[in-house]
Amino acid sequence: MSRILLVDDDSDIRSVFRKKLELLSYEVEEADCAEAALGKLKAFHPDVVITDVRMDGITGLELLSRIKESMEDVDVIVMTGHDTMGSAVEAMKSGAFDYLVKPVGLDELGRVVERCLSEQEQVRASTVSEMPEVSDDDGSKIVVGRDPRMVEIYKMIGVLARNRATVLIRGETGTGKELVAQAVHDHSLYSSEPFIAVSCTALTDTLLESELFGHVRGAFTGAVGGKKGYFELAGQGTIFLDEIGDTSPDFQSKLLRVLQERQFYPVGGEQPKRTEARVVAATHQPLEELVSEGGFREDLYFRLRVVEIHVPRLRERKADIPLIANHLLSR
Repeated sequence: MSRILLVDDDSDIRSVFRKKLELLSYEVEEADCAEAALGKLKAFHPDVVITDVRMDGITGLELLSRIKESMEDVDVIVMTGHDTMGSAVEAMKSGAFDYLVKPVGLDELGRVVERCLSEQEQVRASTVSEMPEVSDDDGSKIVVGRDPRMVEIYKMIGVLARNRATVLIRGETGTGKELVAQAVHDHSLYSSEPFIAVSCTALTDTLLESELFGHVRGAFTGAVGGKKGYFELAGQGTIFLDEIGDTSPDFQSKLLRVLQERQFYPVGGEQPKRTEARVVAATHQPLEELVSEGGFREDLYFRLRVVEIHVPRLRERKADIPLIANHLLSR
């Protein structure tokens, strides 16, 4: 029986979560603060710790750090409010498995815990030699470079291999943002699932929604039959949305629903469908300025940048040019 440790200073939340998790046949222990949780770790040895971020004394982020230092096999899921999304970003960078935004739905709680435990089983079933290693020498992964900023990107890809965080990749056109997205996918536990790249600038709103969400028969002129969208076809794989800054406010609202609720409506459809696909988005635009000007939703911006990767311009890492040239010549 898998063990879950709940850490929250709100006894009502702990009680509701405990009942839900016990219904799912998990063994559950509670702690009302991080100090109490640290005292229970060795005796209870949970498989998963679910902790609030904002608590008196030791914070949830500090608890995460201490757990990762002493018990690497324990996964941590953090809970955060809309006003502390920055903490969710820091948590994911520090090795949290995932984050939940309050108020947390019980079904969502169950799904995230189930996915976490499932991925733990996959890791146990894999030998160290079978686990992918992020390297610019890996011929199949064509993110090339030894510049310190590229090395940091490799490290971040390694961190992302063990969680499903949404990723925002930033950089000028031609810096290799899609290659980074592909590497994030290829080094994940779901690398055998589809990687689907979509250019947001190449399609009208209607076509973009049809490609991503699918459509039902008669949804629009020419829709003579139903069609599955990429969010359904991707399974547990990756949807790469290139140039997300060029999308319309209407599309942004629909994408926000996907990220918040993990569900979407096919164009013309009345029944929602669920998705487990990871979203990786990219842009060359300054999204902060678009947000301040009203051209991009602030809530979507924060949802996308749980983990943010900046790809440096090639002219800023000239020492990598010979490596890239040799790589291209060897292909």
